Amino acid sequence: MTIKTEGVYTGEFLLSEASGTRSREEVVIAAGSGILPAGMLIALITAANALTPTADAGNIGNGTIGSVTVTSAAITGDYVLNITEAAANAGTFEVVDPMGLLIGEGTVGQAFTGGGLTFTLADGSTDFAVDDSFTLAVLANLGEYTAYDDDGTDDGRRAASGILFASVDATVNDVRAVGVMRDAEVIERLLTGLDTNGRADLLAKGFVIRP
Repeated sequence: MTIKTEGVYTGEFLLSEASGTRSREEVVIAAGSGILPAGMLIALITAANALTPTADAGNIGNGTIGSVTVTSAAITGDYVLNITEAAANAGTFEVVDPMGLLIGEGTVGQAFTGGGLTFTLADGSTDFAVDDSFTLAVLANLGEYTAYDDDGTDDGRRAASGILFASVDATVNDVRAVGVMRDAEVIERLLTGLDTNGRADLLAKGFVIRP
């Protein structure tokens, strides 16, 4: 016998909400958030967009990354830059995003743009060798929403902001969605991601959580 479990339907977790449009808002779920079900607690990303490069300890070359810009097209997580061709005072590299997708190829000493990132990998006093690499730790999607996670990256996702009204797939791209953000009566068993701190966050926004 096969047992199938149905997911939460759109808005099924709601018992009641404030009249008019006070409870709901249009939100943008950040790319890289994955598939989120209706009833998922969501959080506002509040940390400033940033990129922190870390050179691999085994690198031959000693060049550095600078002139960095991170846009909302980027994904929060670790990008990887890998040198694919060595050359005197130059060389080429490729960049892979946190989903494992190649976002572009670049040249040492020239500005790279791709996947929501712009930066320049400068040549150092020692040339890069093939397979030299950098980890690019990116915080992105400022002002967008993702799944609430009290143990996650400290970029805003540790504070629940509301509840996702309908399921979305934000694995690759930003997705417009509707969030129930305040003054609503909801069913606890139909919520995803609810924990002690998330409960406190929702109660502070006027939610009433029923068994």
